[in-house]
Amino acid sequence: MTAMEAMSYLMVLVYVISFLAMSAILAKEAGRPIWLFGKGGGQTVPALLFRIAFAGSVLWPLVIAAFGDPIANDPIAHWFDGTWYDLLGHLFCVIGACIAIISQRYMGASWRIGAAAGEQGPIVESGPFAISRNPVFVGQALLFIGLFIVLPNLIQAALTLALLITIWLQVRIEERVLATSLGEPYLAYRRKVRRWLGTYRAG
Repeated sequence: MTAMEAMSYLMVLVYVISFLAMSAILAKEAGRPIWLFGKGGGQTVPALLFRIAFAGSVLWPLVIAAFGDPIANDPIAHWFDGTWYDLLGHLFCVIGACIAIISQRYMGASWRIGAAAGEQGPIVESGPFAISRNPVFVGQALLFIGLFIVLPNLIQAALTLALLITIWLQVRIEERVLATSLGEPYLAYRRKVRRWLGTYRAG
């Protein structure tokens, strides 16, 4: 593992640890459970893919570092060869981790993992949520894409794809739950701020 690969991996590791630690802190602040995958229907697949993606991206680079890529003639192992690709991937990791951590902290007592009717906190519209309805997911996507650019291989590609599918599925589930639970205030927010990035023009 090169120095850049190691730094990118450490960024992922720091993010995962921060994600879990902050989730525990925010759960204590909220005074209620924040893991809602088991409470809301239709979340079995995204919950499974979420766990696979996160655990795999912590463990798989260690396997690569210790034993090399066990897939003989991995067809995508050299897709992003070169210092500039490593720098780009690492930049994605840093930016993605920062966006996700800051956005998670901004949610405060409204932070949840998963969605269930009646279990949502107040709508957060400030900070990163003023320009994206899902900045945590945007940050996570950038982080995983960055790690894939730095460590391109079939397994890392599969883990990145698993996370992107999870995000795509989970956002739609959460939007339905939020619309049902919070009603017009959430619908008004949805009319102002785009799902991923940007705002809608008034009128």
